[in-house]
Formats: sequence, structure tokens, C-alpha cells
Amino acid sequence: MGPHPAVAAIRLAVRRVLHDILVAHSAAPSAASSPSAPPSLSPAPAAPGPRGSAPRDDAPLVLAACSGGADSMALASALAFEAPRAGLRAGGVTVDHGLQQGSEARAAEVTDRMRALGLAPVEAIAVSVGRGGGPEAAARDARYAALDAAAERHGAAAVLLGHTRDDQAETVLLGLARGSGTRSLSGMAWVSGTGGRYRRPFLQLDRHTVREACLAQSLPVWDDPHNVDPSYTRSRVRHEALPILEKALGKGVVEALARTAQLSRDDADALDAWAARAEADVMTTAPAAAGGAQAVHLDTVGLHGLPTAVRRRVLRRAAIAAGAPAGSLFARHIEEVDRLITGWRGQRAINLPGRVEVRREGGRLVIRQG
Repeated sequence: MGPHPAVAAIRLAVRRVLHDILVAHSAAPSAASSPSAPPSLSPAPAAPGPRGSAPRDDAPLVLAACSGGADSMALASALAFEAPRAGLRAGGVTVDHGLQQGSEARAAEVTDRMRALGLAPVEAIAVSVGRGGGPEAAARDARYAALDAAAERHGAAAVLLGHTRDDQAETVLLGLARGSGTRSLSGMAWVSGTGGRYRRPFLQLDRHTVREACLAQSLPVWDDPHNVDPSYTRSRVRHEALPILEKALGKGVVEALARTAQLSRDDADALDAWAARAEADVMTTAPAAAGGAQAVHLDTVGLHGLPTAVRRRVLRRAAIAAGAPAGSLFARHIEEVDRLITGWRGQRAINLPGRVEVRREGGRLVIRQG
């Protein structure tokens, strides 16, 4: 008799990602899979050694990011099972955000559970969460910084994250509520981070499946009280907004939102590629230092002939190249700059975050810092 269907599902999802990691590793430094593409549907290659044998000491290392919740415990268990069969080493990292009483002891429990699964190396990392961007964003930034550092320290080929299809749907809904563009609606990528470091095997699996996999394997899990705290936006989306949508529109809202993420990502990738090509055509001078300031010069006639979605991407790229911080550059900023192209009436220069100024000078748009 084979494993429980939910256990089989999580193992298959991880097996496919490990296959892609092996392919990327063997092709290094040319590199990782496309950020938009789901894991390969082909079966993983045969393990280099006998089935069940220990991986070689120089085999690539894959880490599971594990909070102790159902999603990440299912991920850790599937990685511990599949990695040796693929000839890979498997370890785990848990991040202690220090936001709850007893978090240090809980992190120690999670590391013990990962070791019991057979993961090694295993590490708990304590971080200090700042206040920038709100508590959720600050915790996320601290967590990814810790995971990046752990991956560098251990020389890991990849870090697996336990985000599910439900998490993806929540991310899309949050982006929609903020009035974000196509890139934000595309949700979380299958592959992200420097060199394709982060992989998300469970984006096609629902939260119920991964929890059922934990129950089938008698894996202890910890339910973070923050996940049901209505003071957090994502918690309200999860426990209030999505249930209301499903009640009003019927089942399938989560699947539809997750599907929207992939379609939006495909469109955003295509538009970004178009914008990169168009930028080369309309940029009359490369970014250059002038009196200590960076400047980008763009041809207004060439810009005017581009579709709006492509033109605004070019403008955003140029503003960032001139020194505007990407995280502070919003749609309203780019819309104002766009009016220097499409609604020119002799307007004054526009000031952007990062002390970047955008001015129209005849047939050129000049974007300069300082």
C-alpha cells in the first residue's frame, strides 16, 4: 500500500522542485528555472546512489524554511523523504521573530522536530523585527534576511518555502485591494531570490492537503496565533474576506485567484521583456555621472509611440536607474511622469522619491538625481 494521498501529493511536489534544482545545479553557472514557470512535470532523475543511501558530502544542500506550522512541517517532512532519494542533502532553518512570549523555546522545539525527521544541518535564527512598512512587512524582511544569511553560510543551493495555493490567493486579493498593477497581482513566484534561491513547491496544493499530510504522518504542528489575529491584514483576508467571497460567488474563488496570479505573471513577464527592449531604443544616453548626479535621457517621440503599459514600465525602470528607490516609487508617481509625454503643456519638473527630478527638455525627458 502506498502513502496517504495527501502525503503522496506533497512528496511529488517536492520531488519536482528537487529535479529542477538538480538540473539548475548541473547547468551552473548558467542557472535557475524561470521565475514564472511551475516545477517541471517530468519525473526526478534517478538518484546517483542506491535507493535510501546517504547523499555524498559534496552533494548540493537544500534547506526547508520551517516555522513549525502545518505548511512548513509538511514541507520539511517531504524534503527529508525525497532529498536522499535524489542524491541531495537536506537541512532546515527556523526563524525566531521574538514577537511572542516563549518564541525562543518554540524555535528550539521546531529544530528538534526537524532533526527527528533526519534534516541536517538544522538551525534556529533569532532576528530583530523593525517597524518599517508595518509589522507584517517588517517581519517578512527580517525573515528573508535571516534565510539569505543561512543559505550563504551553509552554501545551500536552494531554500524551500511552504506557501500554498491559499496563500497565493490571499496575496492576489491583497494586491487587488491596493489597486496594484499586473506585477503585484501575479502573486508569489515559483522561483525567486538571488540566483533562484527560493522555491515554492506547494503553490498548486491547497492548505487542507498539507494539513492532512501532517495528520497522516502524526507530525506535531504549531498554529501561530498571529494567523487568526484580526489586527493583521492577511488574517482578515483569510478569515473574513475570502469566506465572504466564497459564500457570495461559490466555491472555486481560491483556485481562480491563484490561476489569475499565473496568468498575470505571464503577462507581466512579457511586458517587462518588451519594456527592456524598448528602453534601449528610446534611451539617448546611458545613465551617467554629471556633477555627482546620475542622469537618464529618453526620447519623448519614441516613448509616445509605445503602448501605455510598456511606456510606463520604461519610465519606472529609468527612474530607478537614476536613483529612485523602487519600494517608494508608486503608480501615481509614474502617471505624473507619463503626463510629461502624453499631456505636455510646459509643466514644471516632477520630483520623485530619492531626490530624483524628471524634466522635459525639448524632445528629451531628463531624469536626474540631486
